[in-house]
This record gives sequence, structure tokens and C-alpha cells, in this order.
Amino acid sequence: MELSKILHPQAVKVVGKMTSKKRLFQDLGELASGVFGLSLDDAVDALQERESLGPTGVGHGVALPHARIDGLDSVVGVFVRLETPMAFDAVDRQPVDLVFALFAPADSGVEHLKALALVSRTMRDSDICAKLRANSDPATLHAILTSDAASKAA
Repeated sequence: MELSKILHPQAVKVVGKMTSKKRLFQDLGELASGVFGLSLDDAVDALQERESLGPTGVGHGVALPHARIDGLDSVVGVFVRLETPMAFDAVDRQPVDLVFALFAPADSGVEHLKALALVSRTMRDSDICAKLRANSDPATLHAILTSDAASKAA
């Protein structure tokens, strides 16, 4: 599995300031809806439902919200870089500025877990995160995330 198969160039966005986790999930849902044709309501509801089980802020300014959705054929992802970090109830209580959301088919077991592990390993790489924080161009952010270095992080 490669990030380039999960994350399309159009699924990367830079956002100035986010006012709440609910608003962030709305933005992630809109991005997934526009790029992958997901139902906006289904995407937002699924993210919020998963978040209610426990926060998906994994530390070091990174959040990995994820959800399963009926009707999807494969795992897809969207990435948002926040110019102003926001509170996210992360495990280390630090604000979040890098958000990689995954949407998986409702019946995907191993595929969803493999994708989540791939994204998690990539986003734990401090060099990749530093490059993401140093750039504001969505095409550049996509290139960083889908580069060979990101693949080797997996």
C-alpha cells in the first residue's frame, strides 16, 4: 500500500484558522466529498462518531481522524495543514496542525488497519512533519507525503 493510492493531489488543503474540532471535521468531510464523492453528512457523522470513542490526536501536533463509511470501495485520505494550531485533546495535550483523515469501507478490516499504520508511521517521521510545516502549497504538501521518503517511513 502506498500513500499515493490513498491521497489524491486534490485532497490536500491548507487552512488558516480552525475554530473547533466540529468545524475541522466539516472541512475534512467537504474535502472528501468533493474529491471522492462521499456523502458530506456521512463523512462528518462517521468522523464525529469515531472521535467520541477517544481522541485521534496522536501527539506532536498530529491528528489522524478515521472512519468507516458504507459505499466506499477503497480506503481514501484527505490531508489538512492548519496555519494556526488548534486544541484537539491530543494524547500529549499539544495543539494540532497536521491532520490526515482516512475513510475506509465499512467492511474493510485489514486494509483499513494497514492504511492507518502507513499514515501513522509517515506522520511520526519528524523530518516529514518539519517539511509539511515549512510549506503552504498543497501540491508541495502532496509531494512530501507521497515521496519515496514517506514510503520508506512505512
